[in-house]
Amino acid sequence: MFSGIVEEFATVVAIEKEMENVHFTLTCSFVNELKIDQSVAHNGVCLTVVKIEDGNYVVTAMKETLLRSNLGLLKVGDKVNVERSMMMNGRLDGHIVQGHVDQTAVCIGKEDQQGSYTFTFRYDFDRAMARKGYMTVDKGSVTVNGVSLTVCNSQDDSFQVNIIPYTYDNTNFHQIEVGTVVNIEFDIIGKYIARINSFE
Repeated sequence: MFSGIVEEFATVVAIEKEMENVHFTLTCSFVNELKIDQSVAHNGVCLTVVKIEDGNYVVTAMKETLLRSNLGLLKVGDKVNVERSMMMNGRLDGHIVQGHVDQTAVCIGKEDQQGSYTFTFRYDFDRAMARKGYMTVDKGSVTVNGVSLTVCNSQDDSFQVNIIPYTYDNTNFHQIEVGTVVNIEFDIIGKYIARINSFE
């Protein structure tokens, strides 16, 4: 479980395909603190550390993960938002994030607000899935590339988020432009409420 408060970005060092799986080798400042079998969110996708060597670590993404996320689009040199799993004895600064990406979205707007940035994202809307909580609501939470954010201007198939300079500079949001594909995870609490309501 994660909070959506990204620690930093890691850099992709190597990518190796093995049958339907892809092994990503990355480096970041806390490699020496990682352990084999530890969960780390990468652009919001929970992946397991399988190898640590020479200041780098390796995680493996399987076919399902590659189909649901933007990880299959990564190239060597790309920056990936990373967050280690949440410690349960501390504050929850973001919101409850599972690291199970629901789908991707495309950036359709980026506005410099002279002190912050407003991003607009569009995703494939499915009414049946929306009834199950796969949607956004104004002032609700959403995770974009692993970053916990507050939704504004929620529409059926799009939403906006506002990014402060710190988040812009210290996550891969500074690389997002119109046309960039991002990972989104809808709020788990909304999914549970939708599920409970389905029994009425």
